[in-house]
Amino acid sequence: MASSTVRPETQDDLDRQDVARRLLDSAATLAYDPATEVDWETPLDKDFHGASPEWSTLYGTRYWSELSEAQRKELTRHEAASVASTGIWFEMILQQMVLRDIYAKDPTDDEFQWALTEIAEECRHSIMFARGAKKLGAPPYRPHRVAVELGRAFKTLAFGESAYAAILVAEEVLDVMQRDWMRDERVVPFVRTINNIHVVEESRHMKFARDETRKRLAKAGWVRRQISAFVIAIASYVIVTSMVNKGVYANAGLDSERALREAEANEHHKSMMRSSCSGLMDFLASARLLTKPALIFYKRAHLI
Repeated sequence: MASSTVRPETQDDLDRQDVARRLLDSAATLAYDPATEVDWETPLDKDFHGASPEWSTLYGTRYWSELSEAQRKELTRHEAASVASTGIWFEMILQQMVLRDIYAKDPTDDEFQWALTEIAEECRHSIMFARGAKKLGAPPYRPHRVAVELGRAFKTLAFGESAYAAILVAEEVLDVMQRDWMRDERVVPFVRTINNIHVVEESRHMKFARDETRKRLAKAGWVRRQISAFVIAIASYVIVTSMVNKGVYANAGLDSERALREAEANEHHKSMMRSSCSGLMDFLASARLLTKPALIFYKRAHLI
């Protein structure tokens, strides 16, 4: 009997197709168009914060206690715009990695179609974040040049679990922040809407990233796992430390040197980051990606 050249589908293949199909169904029934869902027309109301004040890098410091309420609101608006700009930067990296991963694969496959759907959602998110940052009255915040160049290398070279776990880290950290912001009535309404849209749609992306990370690690040996853990940790450090641009303090009218000094020593903000990332760290531990070298970077980024 002639042997078939078509590889039979395994249970893992069927499971992945089932996940992709469910994600496609979710995207078809629960998706938003930021162009119409977000109130872009109403002028910015400066009586609101841009983010929950407890998430400010200065919250809990002596400097924060000296600021007027108007100054605090101005600062959180700039910090929210910086986080949005960092989100755009990483979403552009994400889109390129996913496109590279599915290049020349079967376009009729549910996983292929889900990947394109995720990219389409990320494009809408990036435009939404850009419009939101502009409406907050902030200048364009970009990561440090070193981070930009590291991102350029990462999006070109990263593959498999290194790419998908790094995607997960960025999405999880943003998700926890934005869940607080979208429920907080002190936050300007259009930012709450942006955060709600992102949280709902990113839940699908995080599900996909977790599944892809597990799948790619299934047959990984010790050496590959060690290398991947180290790469993911470095990427996580660069992403998290790039979220709030140092320029936000001067642009909010504060003493930049003092603000930077107090922000770097702010134990409240470090505690917020650690507590918000407990679920993410549990996942990385279950995937055996919290190696000793990796832990150095997670601790330096105050994720653990």
